[in-house]
Parts: sequence; C-alpha cells; structure tokens
Amino acid sequence: MRYLVMVSHGTLAPGLHSVLKMLGNDAPNILSTSLVDGMGADEYVENVKAMVAPVTADDEVVLLGDILGGSPLTNAMNTLAEKGLPAHTIAFGGMNLPMAMTAMMGLATMDLDSLKQMMLQEGKNGMSELVVPTDDADDEDDDI
Repeated sequence: MRYLVMVSHGTLAPGLHSVLKMLGNDAPNILSTSLVDGMGADEYVENVKAMVAPVTADDEVVLLGDILGGSPLTNAMNTLAEKGLPAHTIAFGGMNLPMAMTAMMGLATMDLDSLKQMMLQEGKNGMSELVVPTDDADDEDDDI
C-alpha cells in the first residue's frame, strides 16, 4: 500500500488533512499529526509512531512536512527509518494544499518518481502573487 503522511507544527497537517476529507477523500492511507504548542518531542514521536503503526516495510510513503529540517519532519523521517522505510519514502518540506491534493490524486495510480515531479511542480505553481488593483489611477483622474 502507499501512504500519504503529513506532519507539521501547529495544526497545518491536520488542517490539510481536513481539506482532503472535505474534497471527498477520507481514505485510511492518508495520515496526519502535528507538534502542537506545549507538546514535548517525546509525546510527538509517540504520536508519529502510533500514526504510522499500520505502515509496513513493504509499503511506500509520501511524506509532507511544513519545514524542511523542522522537528516534525525530522522526527517523522527517523520514525520511518526505524521501520526500514527510507528506500520506500519520498519526503518534502514546504507542503501546501496543491502538493497534498496532487499526492492524494496520484497516490494510487502514479509511480513515485512521476508523482514526485508532479507534486513539486504543483507546489510551485500554487504559489503566486495576487496583484490587487488599487483605486490610485481613478483618484488621479478625479483631481482633474
């Protein structure tokens, strides 16, 4: 089986998971947990271990974390390594909703390399500036 695992500081990962459920995918192979305010590292690691308990060494994991090098992603990688999964895992920092949606949609049908490329592209495409028009030009015309 292939799993989508999302981890973060605060409630980002469970929030993204909630959106995926809202879009109609409440699959048991989509997992999330987070390091919340006041939680110690040991408690977080125990939560990660419980979350990935169904994942076996024969499975594949797409791991999304909020910050590359952050403790949620680092501890999740360490936990997956303990289960013998590094060779079967692709991991990303800087997760966003377009990446999570792409992972969700391609999880069952795409090979990991193609899925990785598409997730990176969609994650980048999902970030752009929205230029809001201002009334400055109209104000100048009103002064004439």
